Amino acid sequence: MIFSKRMAGFLAAATVVFLGLFGCSKSNSNDHTLTLSLAGEPTVLNPILSTDTGSSTVQSFVFNGLLKVNENLQFEPDLAESYTVSSDGLIYTFRLKKGVKWQDGKPFTSADVLFTFERLLDPKTKTVRRSSYVIDEVPIVFKAPDDYTFQATLPKPFAPALASLATDILPKHLLDGQDINTATFNRQPVGTGPFKLTKWQAGAFLKLDRNPTYFGTAPKLNSVILKIIPNEVTALAAFERGELDMVGVPIKDIQRISQKEKTRILRYYPLQYDYLSFNLKNALFKDVKVRKAIAYAINKPALVKGVLQGYGTQVDIPESPSMWTYPKKLGFEAYTYQPETAKKLLAEVGFKPGNDGILVKGNQRFEFTVITRAGNKDREKAAQILQKYLADVGIKMNIQSMEWGAMLQRVNAPTDPKPFDAVVLGWFSGIEPDSYSIWHSSQYPNGFNFVAYSNPKVDTWLAQARTTVDRGARKTIYQLIYNEIGREVPYIFLYVPESVTAVHDGVTGLSKPGPAGLMVHIESVDVE
Repeated sequence: MIFSKRMAGFLAAATVVFLGLFGCSKSNSNDHTLTLSLAGEPTVLNPILSTDTGSSTVQSFVFNGLLKVNENLQFEPDLAESYTVSSDGLIYTFRLKKGVKWQDGKPFTSADVLFTFERLLDPKTKTVRRSSYVIDEVPIVFKAPDDYTFQATLPKPFAPALASLATDILPKHLLDGQDINTATFNRQPVGTGPFKLTKWQAGAFLKLDRNPTYFGTAPKLNSVILKIIPNEVTALAAFERGELDMVGVPIKDIQRISQKEKTRILRYYPLQYDYLSFNLKNALFKDVKVRKAIAYAINKPALVKGVLQGYGTQVDIPESPSMWTYPKKLGFEAYTYQPETAKKLLAEVGFKPGNDGILVKGNQRFEFTVITRAGNKDREKAAQILQKYLADVGIKMNIQSMEWGAMLQRVNAPTDPKPFDAVVLGWFSGIEPDSYSIWHSSQYPNGFNFVAYSNPKVDTWLAQARTTVDRGARKTIYQLIYNEIGREVPYIFLYVPESVTAVHDGVTGLSKPGPAGLMVHIESVDVE
């Protein structure tokens, strides 16, 4: 469930802001500049190292992969001219486009592709993506027979192969012999994409200009400005002042913004779900009865209505209803609002009300802190509602709103245990349902399994789902996974928020609203 190429664009439309304070105002309306916002500072502009939405958004303009995702959530060639798959499903052969140049003028060849995948497999590379290139503990073998042919040989059939092989490609000539984890390239990226990074003012904005040597259709835009605005209310105000061309609209403002002149509202369901997750290395959450009690303590329909006000839907498993693996019916009884059952379960594991009403067990008081991103009003509101429901059963949940980068440092810390209690967050997925990197026990602490979830049955099913090519059989396996995780509640799965984006009428060429986002064809986008 890692970002796919062009799927990140446009997650930014849901998270964009004002920059007049930093000397970068909206450009003249005739200079074909698109001005958007990012909810947080990008962490690293290297596609095999980054883990955050902001970085992925910037990278979607700068880099290309062998393949890209179209509006129908299908793969089509990008740096590859074409590709073939052997009859046994083990050998993927890509014929690369000729005449492609890096943004510094150097030619792109298969050596760059081979270098990228070798770095992904290199244990020295601090990437959470390595598991996508190792099948049942055997790595994929990569070769470059000639300058314009690249080959991947799998140890066994691998259903997510195309999604894994579609990753953005790095320039060998700029990174060979360097420590890729600390290279200056990570803040000064050079890709083959339609735009190149020309300015990055930390805490303020990033400016990308059209790449004159781009191998594809030349973009209509001259520039893209990404303003760093952590607060979505501030972002919306910037949009209303004409300083942004597109912006994600908070739920409470949708009706008002939809009535504004020269503004249109675009709505769609993204491949996303939001959740409350627990650090399972924390003694408070190790017992499944405790996690079930918390699930029973929450009136999820009321929470979803209170936060989303009809612009979203409830979920009880780790998947978006837009994904083809989402079941029509759950294989377990979802946790409904039963506060008395919650209290009973907590009593069974030894928690009793203390003098102030907060539960205690021996010397352990049931108090913890949930972290969430400052400025995301919907998640902050969800945390406040969750706080009330837990207080009703004797659990004290503190809320800490954090700057995005600082929050990521805690969640992604390569330590055991990790330095947090619980998180209110969301997952954006690509078009591939493979969630090995999130739920497999091997992906803690250096993968996306930051809660330390461990279940041998789920581990087995995750591996089977990757090596099962038949779509129907694969769907059956994922439903086993969803049901088992849903029963064990390492997360409280909350909802899928509808993506609601306001766009000024001068913006043209956007994609049809859908899970692939609004800017699938960036070369067609313009500001008139």
